[in-house]
Amino acid sequence: MVVSRLRPILEDKGAMAGLGVILLFCLMALLAPWIAPHDPTTQNVRDAFQGPGARYWFGTDEFGRDVFSRVIHGARPALMIGVFSVVLSVVLGMPLGMLAGFVGGRFDTAVSAVVDVMMSFPSLLLALMVVTLLGSAPSMVVLAIGISHVPVFVRLARSSTLVVRELDFVAASRSFGARTGHILRRHVMPNVIGPTIVMATLGIAGAIREEAGLSFLGLGIQPPAPSWGNLIRDGVNAILHAPTLALLPGLVLTASVLAFNIVGDSVRDMLDPHDIAAAAAKRDRAR
Repeated sequence: MVVSRLRPILEDKGAMAGLGVILLFCLMALLAPWIAPHDPTTQNVRDAFQGPGARYWFGTDEFGRDVFSRVIHGARPALMIGVFSVVLSVVLGMPLGMLAGFVGGRFDTAVSAVVDVMMSFPSLLLALMVVTLLGSAPSMVVLAIGISHVPVFVRLARSSTLVVRELDFVAASRSFGARTGHILRRHVMPNVIGPTIVMATLGIAGAIREEAGLSFLGLGIQPPAPSWGNLIRDGVNAILHAPTLALLPGLVLTASVLAFNIVGDSVRDMLDPHDIAAAAAKRDRAR
């Protein structure tokens, strides 16, 4: 059963490549102090604006700092903020959406109204407002991006709950006097968790992108601490005579976002029974 569920990922070369890229970035983040060839904050003005070479693989910036080492250390805030902000969004959004969809009435109307107002703002703009109010510490960036993604998980959990609450096994539980909390835990949550996992996987890619956007605007990770966003911003300032300073960190950011998106699509195929049946039929026709 487990192997059949994992088959869409195991047979998808793109998904396996995406998993490999994600694993590579995770190892970069964990082992950054040991694998980075230079200190990411050490300045050496005499080596400023060195091109990529044997000593400095990605070259150096205007202060002579090794860009490759800074990219490696930049994986830490990107993955940390990306993962923890999405976890926060799920913890806040999924229970609220389940409760709103199951209870209905005025509570559902109020939650839906708040979610509609929040979703009228682009997620980056909403995160930007929160960071402006609360500060740009990493914990505040996690909170800002997490809050900006909560409406997505509220809507997803609510829509799934509206379908599940009408099923026969939920009606049977109600007839036996089961409480709302018990029904939500035992019957609704198992049917909501699958789509939530898919959205969370895709949400990590969006959160990494938003963290880079905030850092690019100067409201995320603050220098001299490296972040892919502020590396791109610094590179843009020298784009005419040192284009690799912005190009190489930008490619790393693109690769990480693309990897999570590809894996998220495969996770959706793995958890969606209709997609599994379609894939099986396609394999049978190919044989």
